[in-house]
Amino acid sequence: MATADPANALPTEQTPPAPATEPAAHGGRRIAMFCIPAHGHTNPMLPVAAELVRRGDSVRFYSFQEFGEKIARTGAEFVPCDEFLGTLTAEQEAALKRVSITEMTVEDIGVTVRMDPFLEREFAAFRPDVVYTDSVCFWGKLSAWKHGVPMVVSTSTFAFNQMSSQYMKHSPAEMCDIILGLPRIGRAMKRLKPLGYDVKNPMRLIQNDNSTDSVVYTSRRFQPFAASFSEHYLFAGPSVFSDRMPEKSKDRPLVYISLGTVINDRPDFYRKCADALKDLAVEVVISCGNAMDPAKLGTLPANVKVFPHVDQLDVLARASVFLTHCGMNSVSESLYMAAPMVLYPQTGEQVAVARRVVDMGAGLRLKNDSVEGIRAAVRTILTHDSYREGAEACSRDFRACPGPSGAADYIETAPHTPAGPDPLKIINRASIRFMMIYWPVVISVLVLLKVWAGVPHTWILGGVAGIASGPLGKLVQRRACAALEAKQDR
Repeated sequence: MATADPANALPTEQTPPAPATEPAAHGGRRIAMFCIPAHGHTNPMLPVAAELVRRGDSVRFYSFQEFGEKIARTGAEFVPCDEFLGTLTAEQEAALKRVSITEMTVEDIGVTVRMDPFLEREFAAFRPDVVYTDSVCFWGKLSAWKHGVPMVVSTSTFAFNQMSSQYMKHSPAEMCDIILGLPRIGRAMKRLKPLGYDVKNPMRLIQNDNSTDSVVYTSRRFQPFAASFSEHYLFAGPSVFSDRMPEKSKDRPLVYISLGTVINDRPDFYRKCADALKDLAVEVVISCGNAMDPAKLGTLPANVKVFPHVDQLDVLARASVFLTHCGMNSVSESLYMAAPMVLYPQTGEQVAVARRVVDMGAGLRLKNDSVEGIRAAVRTILTHDSYREGAEACSRDFRACPGPSGAADYIETAPHTPAGPDPLKIINRASIRFMMIYWPVVISVLVLLKVWAGVPHTWILGGVAGIASGPLGKLVQRRACAALEAKQDR
């Protein structure tokens, strides 16, 4: 029998190095950091904060009590903002837990409105030289724009633009949430203008653009359509406190299972995992989070252990398989530690991350989450060396990135002025040129068919040509992006 055993619990936190007593060669900048109350967004900012403090920068990190201890350990000044979080109804809380874009957008705007007087005073007193803010932290972005302070965006998942967003496929429920939520978002946006936040399009608050300095915690190789992003982007690679190398057991492989910190109350799924793996010659560690009492799982097989939290990097360094929900942080840490994955995405964003892992040959999708399906997927990863080799290639790529030190360099030297042209403009020009040829040819053919050949119902052919123009236009854009990537690689 194996259940949660606090006495034998794995380490639960990475500890950042103590700030240096003497600043490094940089330093002396006042940096305001902002993040939403989410582990996946906060965690990659922490090593960057520690590095900035080590250099002698003055760092204020505006966050929430849940993360206060972690932030304090970096040496940054933690500024709690819990009082500005709204009181949520049960319905709103449920919507946030299922990652409703509408609910998150409306709530973020509400927090911005409530924080406005406080941040007015903070910006006047602290006078930051740079704002380093999470990509979906509206109050950080809007305050930087309002006060005219150079901003660097912390992007905890892929950078998304018109090209890379093709990787994301929203479910029908997510699409309904977005479409039906537009009136609510519009009403919420109207609350910003009287406070001096002149932004009309909510997409400007969410989507990456090629004119904003941004740090992305992945490599150019792993970022989909990386060539479509301008020189305003630093692909820093995973931001972690560990430089440990992978150490995989050949005799009794370790299988690690985690569904992250949001959608993780899944006792049914964890029980299926335990049943699937009980007869395999593997050790199993399940991290179930605080939302679920491990006792719900009852008596587990001897080779299965469950904990509310673990030191994920430590476990992944030893893991031969990681069954993951495909949060960007989890996937990045898995590849950093060369652990191939069984991919079980729950949201559109996670589907995009899973798709990229498959592209890299470092994992496979769990399309059948039955006991038999889970067992088959884990066995496939363990018995096919190609997945291990794909993960090892990604690990080498990630470890060659500039990391938190490079991110700190980029923040300290903001704002940046790229030398090259905007790649998206080049890609879009290729698409426009194609359409300028495509439609005259289509119209000419339809006229010839109708007038000279007497073909009836040519409007049907016109409709088909119209439908085909969208995929063909995207194909032209992808080819233009590939050409840019090939040029960059030369």
